[in-house]
Amino acid sequence: MQNVLLLLQGEVEVSFLLIIIAIIVIILLAIVGRFISLWFQALVSGTPISLFNIIGMSLRKIPPRIIVNAYINAYKAGLKQFNVADLETHYLAGGRVLDVVAALIAAEKANIPLDWKRATAIDLAGRNILDAVRTSVNPKVIDCPDRSHGDYIAGVAKDGVRLKCRARVTVRTNIAQLVGGATEETIIARVGEGIIGAIGAADTHLVVLENPQLISKRVLEKGLDAQTAFEILSIDIADIVIDENIGAKLQADKAESLKRVAQAEAEKRRAMAVATEQENSAKVKDMEAKYIEAQASVPLAMAEALRTGKVGFMDYLRMENIQADTRMRKELSGGESAPTV
Repeated sequence: MQNVLLLLQGEVEVSFLLIIIAIIVIILLAIVGRFISLWFQALVSGTPISLFNIIGMSLRKIPPRIIVNAYINAYKAGLKQFNVADLETHYLAGGRVLDVVAALIAAEKANIPLDWKRATAIDLAGRNILDAVRTSVNPKVIDCPDRSHGDYIAGVAKDGVRLKCRARVTVRTNIAQLVGGATEETIIARVGEGIIGAIGAADTHLVVLENPQLISKRVLEKGLDAQTAFEILSIDIADIVIDENIGAKLQADKAESLKRVAQAEAEKRRAMAVATEQENSAKVKDMEAKYIEAQASVPLAMAEALRTGKVGFMDYLRMENIQADTRMRKELSGGESAPTV
């Protein structure tokens, strides 16, 4: 009986051990099964990647499927300038691996010079490298001005007429200047400045209306795409609208200002004349007062002369007769009578 129990106990321990081994095997198969398909996909694609390398990607928090698919796509396209480690490094640096590989493939097919180092630098700089390559192959059109900044660019010709203009700029990406080059906003600003300068250089607004291509020609000659991430292919004037005659308005405002200045000067001269007249009137009043004062002193002087004997009484009577005769003559002639001493 004891032997039977020992035998049963041994069978239980073996069964338990087999169950544990089975569980471990299932766990290992489950772990390996996650990556076996990727390993087999890389194997049949001619780009064998070690299964342990794929598992290591997962342990390093790198999505193995992204790296494997990117490497397979690059290898099939004939790109052999980088390896799996480079893809992993770029992903850990925050790059978009699939976009970079797609951009390299597109550049290779379009004969655009683009290597792995420059592509990753552009991607890590925050630029969309895939969109840049597509724009380099298929140029895009930029509205000038941008819709968010108004519908027209306004410029004033030499005859004073203001014109409103809208342009469409065709550009393609300059891969060599993509890192550190100016963006679309700079292109829009430079083209707008060039349009304003071209309109301002025209003698009349009619010249601009007759030959809109003069604006495009003058703007293109300035090389506005220097130090930018784009190459300007063409500038097409989409619309020109006559706004208003700024020159005439300015001349009218100037004439009105001159009129106000002249009125102010005239008012100043009138005020000065009135002040001078009042000053002269005051002087006349002062002279009349002095005259009256002098007249008042004459009788006193005459009395003093009679008292001291400097003038005789007959002389005084003779003077009185002369004055009376003078007053009579004045009255007969209609003039003012002479004052009495």
